[in-house]
Amino acid sequence: MKYLDIRLSQPDWMLHPMQQFIRETNAVRYEELLTWNVVGREDGLEYELFYADADRGTYEDAIKAVDSVRWYDLTPIDDDTFYVYVCQETRPEDVRWREAFAALDLVVVPPIVYDSEADFYVTIVGAGDDLQALLERVPDEIGVDVRAIGEYDRRHAPLSGDLTDRQFEALEAAVDAGYFEVPRESGVDAVADELKCASSTAGRLLQRAQAQVVRRVVDRYGRETRVDGR
Repeated sequence: MKYLDIRLSQPDWMLHPMQQFIRETNAVRYEELLTWNVVGREDGLEYELFYADADRGTYEDAIKAVDSVRWYDLTPIDDDTFYVYVCQETRPEDVRWREAFAALDLVVVPPIVYDSEADFYVTIVGAGDDLQALLERVPDEIGVDVRAIGEYDRRHAPLSGDLTDRQFEALEAAVDAGYFEVPRESGVDAVADELKCASSTAGRLLQRAQAQVVRRVVDRYGRETRVDGR
């Protein structure tokens, strides 16, 4: 079983209006697509759950103006972060790039992470031939950056291979701020100040980044590879 970590960059005409909103404004500092139901519905509707760190009022104004959105439910976490459950009509532009996955035995591993340019980072699991076929099927208009590929246990992948740029920035900011010093010299708030985001988002970025790096260290150098308990 193989995995593929890629970043996809869509042209402006293909972007969902909310992705266009991310790309053209500074209102969204961080967003993840946590889970979704988009395949095989006869009514042409799809459902998604997002996590966002954004200016809530500006975000709501934008999503209300999207023609394809039937309804949404926004649940605040704190002043800067919230969940958004969305029901919307499937757009032809989205069908175009999703067709690259059609008829392939692949699984997308949540979350899908959007950066400030509305490019998105995604991990995909499946057979090597299917992953190669996927790369060949992605429309030419979409930029593809292969960030890591290998066996899904990830023992031979780079330690930072599947970190998004934003997650790596969070780790760098944490190191610079003394977050990892013993004793700790600063907290998550200092990292958030450096990243210009909410403390909850900085904490989430650090948590995901640390989890991925530590998991890879354990997978690569863990119980099965150590000798005499060392």
